[in-house]
Amino acid sequence: MTNFAEIEDMETLWRKLTPEETTRAEALLPLVSDCLRYEAEKAGKDLDQMIVESPALANVARSVTVDVTARTLMTSTNSEPMEQMSQSALGYSVSGTYLIPGGGLFIKKSELARLGIRRQRIGGIELYGHD
Repeated sequence: MTNFAEIEDMETLWRKLTPEETTRAEALLPLVSDCLRYEAEKAGKDLDQMIVESPALANVARSVTVDVTARTLMTSTNSEPMEQMSQSALGYSVSGTYLIPGGGLFIKKSELARLGIRRQRIGGIELYGHD
């Protein structure tokens, strides 16, 4: 099984990587690809087969892989992974927003939906039963 994206895709679709980021991205790309396959498997789908049946999905998978990998690379490894932070002085208030809550690899529901792995379902419950 191959990765859905390569280092060249990261640099083309996101930005030029530093040597340290390149090393991390080389390790992350297979992990992200396998995580996407696993999420598809949990939903009862075979992502590789879906790509064979719809070649356009290969570009979507490449884009999602780059997005997840880039988000993980932006997470600081030597300080708090804050995306936004504010401080106050005499009121002793500090607040911030984490880039990836809980840290680690994070795949958004919207990214899974782009791949066709997650779909909205509609359902109902009969509250009163039948006569």
